[in-house]
Order: sequence, then structure tokens, then C-alpha cells
Amino acid sequence: MHTLRRSILAIALPAIASNITTPLLGLVDSAITGHIGSAVYLGAIAVGGTVFNMLYWVLNFLRMGSGGLTAQAHGHRDHHTARVVLWRGLLLASLLGVLIIALSGVIGPLAVDLVDTDGVTGALALRYFSIVVWGAPAVLCTYVLTGWFLGMQNTRATMWMALFTNLLNIAVSVVLVFGLHWKIAGVATGTLVAQWAGLGFGLLVLRRYNARPVGLRTLLHSGGLKRYFSINADIMLRTICLVIVTTWFTRSGSRLGVDTLAANALLMQLFMLFSYFMDGFAYAGEALGGSMYAAGTRRSVERLSASLLRIGITMASVFTIVYIVGGHLILRLLTDQPDVVACAVTYLPWAAAVPMCGVWAFVWDGIFIGLTRTRAMLGAMLVAMTVFFGTWLCTLSMGNHGLWLAFCLYLLARGACEWATFRYSPYFD
Repeated sequence: MHTLRRSILAIALPAIASNITTPLLGLVDSAITGHIGSAVYLGAIAVGGTVFNMLYWVLNFLRMGSGGLTAQAHGHRDHHTARVVLWRGLLLASLLGVLIIALSGVIGPLAVDLVDTDGVTGALALRYFSIVVWGAPAVLCTYVLTGWFLGMQNTRATMWMALFTNLLNIAVSVVLVFGLHWKIAGVATGTLVAQWAGLGFGLLVLRRYNARPVGLRTLLHSGGLKRYFSINADIMLRTICLVIVTTWFTRSGSRLGVDTLAANALLMQLFMLFSYFMDGFAYAGEALGGSMYAAGTRRSVERLSASLLRIGITMASVFTIVYIVGGHLILRLLTDQPDVVACAVTYLPWAAAVPMCGVWAFVWDGIFIGLTRTRAMLGAMLVAMTVFFGTWLCTLSMGNHGLWLAFCLYLLARGACEWATFRYSPYFD
């Protein structure tokens, strides 16, 4: 058990160190826009972020699929297959990134209209989108590199790559916003510069591996390609469901007013802060679970999941206590808009409950990705999405309280379904 815990921590701690820079970046972006002078900027960042979530979350299979397949290849010590997964992913990511840029004139306005915000907020969100969209190829290729490094059990590489990217983003954004007074364009440009620089850093790290490019004929081999797209199609459909829930959450908040939209954006930063801590342990489940799957030992995976759940519940308890005791102080650091803070404090108990509701989903997502049991993940997400919309419809009279209740039950349903699937289904032939 001690050896397993050490293995978990060896993967999880560097991943947490890298992941934590991402929510800190979100907090800094919110703090920067929160001090520009109007709540409308916070709303615009929330809407702009949602637009990119709709784009990039749908394509997050580039990271998840690469991670699970590479972890299994690593467990088999199959270096050739690991290289194929890498270069197949980079090729697909590059093509998709170029396609997003080509269609950005249609995607941006359509996505902003879908969120259904007011005219001023929507215009600022489109300005943000029109700048950041040029980083699409870099973001998607970075997804592939992150998943591949994780599958190779090297979270230190992802740590340095993420630290470099996010710290550069913060530095450039601060200079452009407060030094050059570019306002929301400064935040967007800082993000764009950091995205491309981060990809360059990751490619430099990749040179340490003997990961020579693979011929196009090998990448397009029908057998491997069929499995690759089968796994990634399940992940993509599952992520589409996740995007639908998150987008509807933002849309429903925007229809309750600018202050509610901005308050929900701040509270979701608290959830993201917790999620990037928990993702470190989910990544450990992904990397170790994939290797254990390759060895064909179900009992090892059961011990792994039990250890991860114990760690996760402890961590979720700490976050809940911190948010209950000091959440209002964190909110005041993020913005100087008193109406937004007052609105957010009203719904703070819901944000404090989210870590305990979501810990199960994080752990089981990691395990299932490592096992490449993506069809089961999709099934759990469909059930959870049904729970979300069913609860939302039944609690419309509760306003934003009902919206947060639906979100908490949605997280609980995901974890419960995945646990039941793992508990009662044979996972090894």
C-alpha cells in the first residue's frame, strides 16, 4: 500500500504543481478584469471562456485519448505504439486547429449568441475570441503533448510546460492591461502569446525522447486508426454533454442579470481551483490504471481506486472548509465591485458543497480514461446530464439556487454511475 501511495504521489504532485497554475491564471484574469472598472468585463471573460470551452472541451479527447493509449503502450513497453499515438495526435490537432481558425468568423458569433448575453458583454466577448482563436493549433497540440507525457508517466514534463505557459500568460497580461491599458484585448493577447510559447517549450522537452516522426502510412493504418477514433469518438460525445451542461449553466446565469453572471463566474473559479488539484490524482489514476490494465490485474486497479478515493475525500473536505470560512475574502480579492461580491456571497454555500459532490467523478474519470473504457464514461455522462436538466426544470422557481443544486446533483450522478459500472462490470477478460 505504501508503494502504491508513493507511485500515486510521484505522478500526482508534479501534475498538481502544473495544474494549479491554470486556476491561478483564471483567478488573476478575473482579478485583472474585475479591476478594469465594470462588471461587464467579468461577464465578457466568462462568456469568452465559455466559447473556448465549447471548442476545446469537445476536442479534449486529444489529451485523454493520448493519455490512456500511451499509458497502456508504456505498460506493455511498446515504444513504437507510443510514438504512433503521439504523431497521430499531433497531426489531427494541427488540422483541427487550422479548421477552427478558418471557421472562426462563424463560430464566434454563433457561440456568443448561444450564451444569450446582452449586447455590450457579447461585443467584448467577441473581441476576446477574435484574438485568442489564433492560438487554436497551439492549444490542441499541447493537449496531445500533455496526454502523451502523462501516459509516459512523466508529469514533471507537463509541470514545467504548464508553469512556463501560465506564468508567461500572467506576466504579459499584466503588462498589456495595466501598462498599455489594452483592457480586455490585453488579457486576450497575453493568452495568445503564452499558448504558442508553451507549445514551443513542450516540443523542446519532447526532444529528450527518441520519438522520431512516424510515416503517414503507419499513422493512417486502418486497424490502429479505427480503435483511435472509436475511443476518441466516445470521449468527444461525452465532452459535448459536459459542454452543454456548462454552457447552459452560464446561459441561465446570464439571463438572471449581469451581476449574477459575474458572481457565478467568480464562484466557478473556486470550483476550478479544486478541480485542478483533484485532476492531479485523476491523472495518477489514468497513468497507473492504464499500466495496470496492460498487466491485466483488476485487483491492482481496485486498490488504486480505493487509495485515490481516500485521498480525494480528504482533499475535498479541506476545500469545503476553506470556502465556508474564507470564501468571502477570496471573492473580495477577485473584484472591487460590491454588488458582484454581495451576489456571490449569497450563493457561496453551493460553491463550498461542490468539492464533496465532485470528488467521485474526478477519481473515476481518471481510472476509466486509463482503462480506455470510454463507452462507460459516455453512459455515465448521459445519465448525469439528464439529472442536471431534470433538476433545473423542477427548480426554476428557485432561480440561481436551483441552478447550483442541479450542478451539484449532476456531479454526484457522474461519480455514482461510474462507480456502479466499475463495481458490477467485468473489466478484464
